[in-house]
Amino acid sequence: MKKEIVNIPSIKVPDSPFNYVLRAGNFLFLTSQLSVNLQTGKILGGDITKQTRQALENVKFLLESSGATMDDVVKTVVYMRDVNDFDKMNQVYREYFIRGREPARVTVQASSPIEDIDIEIEVIVVLPG
Repeated sequence: MKKEIVNIPSIKVPDSPFNYVLRAGNFLFLTSQLSVNLQTGKILGGDITKQTRQALENVKFLLESSGATMDDVVKTVVYMRDVNDFDKMNQVYREYFIRGREPARVTVQASSPIEDIDIEIEVIVVLPG
């Protein structure tokens, strides 16, 4: 399986050494998303509800730009600075997946190297076909 970088011209090239989306066969691997404006690279921050929504909007945008949908997500890993915010995160998370078709998920408490970031969401996708 050959690794291929998915180029999305409308977003800012990251300053750090990573790519937003990689494709290998029918799999897409997304770099964990957080509360950031993908076009400018500006950190947006906010409370856990706002950060979760922005991270998932970024995931949705990257998937749609790569020919996939949220329903194609097979696994997520949610990194949270404070798992006491789990219920608030979960309320927003539910809005992005079809009930009964949610992906497998792992949620872990972890600090972020980026100030004012309380959540990062990583996804793995299997493309149809």
